[in-house]
Amino acid sequence: MDWQLQDAKNQFSKVVQKARHEGPQEITVRGERTAVVLSARDYDALRAGLPTLVDALLAGPVWDDELVEAVERRSQTPSRDLAF
Repeated sequence: MDWQLQDAKNQFSKVVQKARHEGPQEITVRGERTAVVLSARDYDALRAGLPTLVDALLAGPVWDDELVEAVERRSQTPSRDLAF
């Protein structure tokens, strides 16, 4: 169901209940679809199986053999003098 923003604000508990029992509720501003209210169950279903930000960062890029060799060949000494 589509809700104008003002109506959704005034009847927020009804919007939430309809999202729980009838599915996503769309909110419009000046006739333009702006937001969607989902039940927690629907949201969890959307997120299921998607990697988290931590998963994505830990996965990192795939290292092909050429990159591995280049990293292993690099000098182990700093490229500039570091004086503290």
